[in-house]
Amino acid sequence: MTHLPELDGTPRGDLPAVLSAVNRFYAAFNIHDLAAMAEVWADDGVLYNPIGGIARGWEEIAALYRRLFGGPVSVQVTFFDYTLDEAGDAAWVVGRERGTARRGPEAIDLAIRTSRLFRRVGSRWQQVHHHGSIDDPALLAAYQRLVRG
Repeated sequence: MTHLPELDGTPRGDLPAVLSAVNRFYAAFNIHDLAAMAEVWADDGVLYNPIGGIARGWEEIAALYRRLFGGPVSVQVTFFDYTLDEAGDAAWVVGRERGTARRGPEAIDLAIRTSRLFRRVGSRWQQVHHHGSIDDPALLAAYQRLVRG
């Protein structure tokens, strides 16, 4: 198995095109840049996550990120321990995220399983699906409590 680099949004010129799109997602997420997120997400994307349930289409996805980015919680994550597979104009990455969620002086360490599906449109990869879940029920409850206040 090929060793794949951790992705946190740090600029890199050595990534395959689909991993570059994944890395751009993490860059946008970690600096709360909704416009940059729109460049990665497809208009018909679907997002399943531990705090916002299911969001369908970019407008719902953007609304969820807008609430997170504009709220009192700061979340930073890194994508690691993942696999990348491609088949024609589709690609998927499945792995884990680790990071921190902070609200004032309170902080929790995150451990999230995640999968992302991308579709190639011309020379550009767009994210069409993301699923994130937290295995540990106590961590999930703490994260939801922190984000929801």
